[in-house]
Amino acid sequence: MATRTRTLSRITKVLLAPALGLGATVGLASAPASAAVWSSCDQWGNTSLNGYTLYNNIWGSGAGSQCIWANSGTNWGVNANHPNTGGIKSYPNSKKVINKSITSLGSLSSSYNVSVPSSGAYNTSYDIWDTDYDYEIMLWVNKTGAVGPLGTSQGNVTLGGHSWTVYKGSNGANQVFSFIRTSNSSSGTVNVLPILKWIKDTKGWFGNETIGDVQFGFEITSSSGGLNFTTNNLTVSSS
Repeated sequence: MATRTRTLSRITKVLLAPALGLGATVGLASAPASAAVWSSCDQWGNTSLNGYTLYNNIWGSGAGSQCIWANSGTNWGVNANHPNTGGIKSYPNSKKVINKSITSLGSLSSSYNVSVPSSGAYNTSYDIWDTDYDYEIMLWVNKTGAVGPLGTSQGNVTLGGHSWTVYKGSNGANQVFSFIRTSNSSSGTVNVLPILKWIKDTKGWFGNETIGDVQFGFEITSSSGGLNFTTNNLTVSSS
């Protein structure tokens, strides 16, 4: 899809799961054999491992089945079978909590290594939130199929070791700043702090926000027939 509309933040979707009434649409699929430590096919299945919190997080309407598995908080994946229709169906992710203001951070960076399908419609992305959930900063490191960011283009910028096209918009609940990597990548390191400082100091789009959650996962629109998305390794570090 060319644009996205979200009426609830991805954080509150987990908290408001009963109100969404999606349980009837979410079937059970088989988790991979590599689920050595934990797996779940529950719509809102979650657990904490090694300082990270994992979420299955099937929040969109018209979703199909999805199972998450984890060997650790930084090595995990999902098998997802969502129909070939528009609209985001899920954002399975691993989250690390930072709880530091931008000016008090000496560093904030992350390394990723993923294996993703060549078909379907999805993006692999960081989803970064302030503690009040007023602002959402998305960093798309790859995308496939008919998916696109919310908002309007603000031009290109090179920050944090990557070149991005920047979009600015609102989903009605919070401001969204999306950084879309100009070429797909399955592995790399992102220096997140310069991106936050650019938004704060260069653009003035927010002030000295306290960064809460740094999430990394797969925002899936369609994966008909069942596709595997794997985070081979992920690290989020700050000082």
